[in-house]
Amino acid sequence: MSDEQFMKEAIRLAIEGVKAGHGGPFGAVIVKDGEIIGRGQNRVIIDNDPTAHAEMVAIREACRRLGHFQLESCVVYASAEPCPMCLGALYWARPSRIVFGSGREDAASISFDDAFIYRELDHHHSQRHIPTEQIMREEALKAFQAWVEKEDKTRY
Repeated sequence: MSDEQFMKEAIRLAIEGVKAGHGGPFGAVIVKDGEIIGRGQNRVIIDNDPTAHAEMVAIREACRRLGHFQLESCVVYASAEPCPMCLGALYWARPSRIVFGSGREDAASISFDDAFIYRELDHHHSQRHIPTEQIMREEALKAFQAWVEKEDKTRY
């Protein structure tokens, strides 16, 4: 199948999800070796889960099917440009490529505007819209030290 055929499936999922009332107009598929191994629709409303974006749902399904936490040699097709949360998750999952349909400006035009999140990331935590503060740093660093000392860790 071609990029266009996989994108058509992501778009179909987005439209289907809107009609079913699952959440916003977003769909995604993850492909490995020409086979779809993960599908996702935005399920924020139906699941009462702000992380249930189409890409996140597809990542979870694909990783379960692969039995691994990374999507090496996979291609992600998203009906819209991934938001900052989904983009972060995709970078952690390490697919070989991401292909999207509509852009972030298109999403903003229908009130799905992620620009404020991108701006927040540039601010020091003390200057962000949601009050954020750092406490107990020295104690928290003990978890990092435990990781450094663990000899049989799985890096990701």
